[in-house]
Amino acid sequence: MRARPAGHSLPQGLYTGAAAFEFDLAAIFGNSWLFAGFEAEIKKPGDYLSFMVGRWPVIILHGRDGELRAFHNSCRHRGSILCKPGEGHVTRLVCPYHSWTYGLDGRLLAASRMPEDFQKNEHGLKPVHLERIAGAIFICLAGTPPDISVMRSDLTPLLAPHDLQHAKLAYQSTLVENANWKLVMENGRECYHCASGHPELSASFPINASAYFDFEDDTAARYEARMADLGIPIGPAGEDWWQAVRFPLNDGTVAMSTSGQFSVNTLMCDLGGGNTGSLRWAIEPNNFCHSTSEYTFAFTAIPVSPTETHVVSKWLVHEDAVEGVDYDLDTLTHLWTQTNLQDKEFAENNQLGVNSPGYTPGPYSPAAESLTLRFVDWYCAKAATYLEQFEA
Repeated sequence: MRARPAGHSLPQGLYTGAAAFEFDLAAIFGNSWLFAGFEAEIKKPGDYLSFMVGRWPVIILHGRDGELRAFHNSCRHRGSILCKPGEGHVTRLVCPYHSWTYGLDGRLLAASRMPEDFQKNEHGLKPVHLERIAGAIFICLAGTPPDISVMRSDLTPLLAPHDLQHAKLAYQSTLVENANWKLVMENGRECYHCASGHPELSASFPINASAYFDFEDDTAARYEARMADLGIPIGPAGEDWWQAVRFPLNDGTVAMSTSGQFSVNTLMCDLGGGNTGSLRWAIEPNNFCHSTSEYTFAFTAIPVSPTETHVVSKWLVHEDAVEGVDYDLDTLTHLWTQTNLQDKEFAENNQLGVNSPGYTPGPYSPAAESLTLRFVDWYCAKAATYLEQFEA
């Protein structure tokens, strides 16, 4: 990592090695704020989300008091998971192994056949840090999480027009990619490959603009003036580990869809007739989202092994939109499904080539791959900070 030439990709072992994978879980995923989902997925008391962070099971519960709480999904008896990955509804959590029972606040309520001096209040579920920002949910597994206050203050007004609190999950998919999670994310952070690789996305997405959506003509100025008239903030905002910016779509299109036209009749944001472009918000290490007037699309890359990553995609629409009436599911999901399948091939081809004894770190394009370089630089800095605690 420290031998990596500036502006270049990573050494081979960081994309292939078992030791590097274990390091990434501890140094990166164990010490970062991670996008976990949306409040719209767990609207009622008793609703839960269960998912994996690498090998680590986590559960988020909607409590009877309206609070959302995250816990390690590990029974305090002998460690069994309480709920398999997925979503559902419970009145309380009952371990499937020995029936230890927990409340929605994580308290241990019942544990049969334990000695008289057993203290239930000492065996509640172990909490995970959780933050809610404008309808999005973030967790951090670290004992002391990084400061999230800037993201809360700066991302909230950008997401506000999309009214995520009144959304619903229309569809979710999981795609298995045989590639290291960093290769998956490097691909997702650039559009160098979009012109030839993503014909559906290229119809509406301004692929020739810079990563920060600088345009050679007056496109940006016209867009900024129109959004100002509508009272919609555009950014950019961010720190080294997250960024958000609103940008215009290609002329003649009003939506990020295969046709470039709306695929949902009931919009999340109907200001300006819904012709508001897209808000791209991205959180390191493993997420990006696009919030448009009609939907929010979320992409999350979950590391599974040195050369396997699960890409979880979610589509949110307005809670009043009715499938089959206000939108067709195949039409809604087609653009990003095709894009994901195309990116799967790119990432897997990338992994096969990186495995070669002929691979050496190559230079990124400063113009076309600036966000990929930003991601790799962030990764190296985060890793170095983690290592410093052992070198002091």
